[in-house]
Amino acid sequence: MEQQARTRRLLPSVMMRCGTSKGLFLHRRDLPQDQSLWSNVLLSAMGSRDGDSRQLDGVGGATSTTSKVAIVSKSTRPGIDVDYTFAQVGVGSSKVDFSGNCGNICSGVGPFALDEGLVEPGNGQTEMDVRIFNTNTSREIVETIKIGPDGKFCEFGDYRIGGVKGTASEIEVAFINPAGSMTGKLLPTGLPQETLNASSTPGMEPFTVNVSMVDAANPFVFVDASTMPKTWQSLDRNDPMALEIVEIIRRIAAVRMGLARDEASASQVRGTPKIAILSQAESRTHNDTTPDIHVTSYSMGKMHPSFQLTGAVCLSAAISIPGTVVSDIAERQDYPTPPGTPDEGLEGVISVKSGGFEKQVVIEHASGEITARVKTREDSMEGLAVESVTVSRTARRLFEGNVLINV
Repeated sequence: MEQQARTRRLLPSVMMRCGTSKGLFLHRRDLPQDQSLWSNVLLSAMGSRDGDSRQLDGVGGATSTTSKVAIVSKSTRPGIDVDYTFAQVGVGSSKVDFSGNCGNICSGVGPFALDEGLVEPGNGQTEMDVRIFNTNTSREIVETIKIGPDGKFCEFGDYRIGGVKGTASEIEVAFINPAGSMTGKLLPTGLPQETLNASSTPGMEPFTVNVSMVDAANPFVFVDASTMPKTWQSLDRNDPMALEIVEIIRRIAAVRMGLARDEASASQVRGTPKIAILSQAESRTHNDTTPDIHVTSYSMGKMHPSFQLTGAVCLSAAISIPGTVVSDIAERQDYPTPPGTPDEGLEGVISVKSGGFEKQVVIEHASGEITARVKTREDSMEGLAVESVTVSRTARRLFEGNVLINV
């Protein structure tokens, strides 16, 4: 039996650790002009062409957080330095999802652009802003990065993030006007909170949950953990049945948010909307870094080891909206009263530090904490407009060279 002739070619690439994710960074010029041809290239590079859950024939890391790709090019848009497209490559499937952005991977775009000569610093400049246009969500991100004496990205510093060992230089990632990234609205259904009914799943008792469906940087479904069904409450969070319950809620919400025609089509796009289960923070101290809320997040049908950066953006926007699940849980946060403080002084306090229309939000997740700064303003049409949400990350260039791909 004759073997079909196949060729391999070199694909220039850079691997980076960005926040709590790891991904392959590519120049747009090295991919086919026709974007519909990108999937086969990315599947081959990452090792998912044959649906291999271990990605042995590629550079993917066999988890959703290490099977990501960023495609970057110099931008022709006014006021924008680079265009960036995110791709989530399936693990155990031959699918590539371009439907949303990844904030962690996004944090590496500024450093990549600088090191690859897509942006140029001025003489003696030690810090610069890189203005990025994310093509998945049609939103602008501004990254503030450090510059070394050689004019390249300076990755060394003393900033630490949850979920990553060691320290590095701080990268400020500001999501500008993040609301409505895929649905056109901060609240896609027009309601800050509502009840979802799961009543048509074979072999499972009907249940209801309280959720807020919010779209800022990425569309998210935020679920009040106290309303989750007893079956989920009794299971390990990684138990297949527990994961299926979470996925059922995500599919129902996808239809409700207008992101899918029906639950069957929602199951084919695992990347959006994303889903997170919220509860009161486990820390009980009262200071500037006390968490406002605890989050258990999910990615591509599995528990996320920390929390998506776009999730932190979306949650920070949602906590600013009265009546959301996020706001309600934060208001229920119970802090001990410092000695000598009258009881009524801290009753109902939440640790969202207000300064006019600017707030700091501290989010607790499985690997630590993440802090965000959210700026909002009153809006005559929407009631509240989110001007920006800023989160800090670190990034590291791991290798540069070529990936061999099958074509």
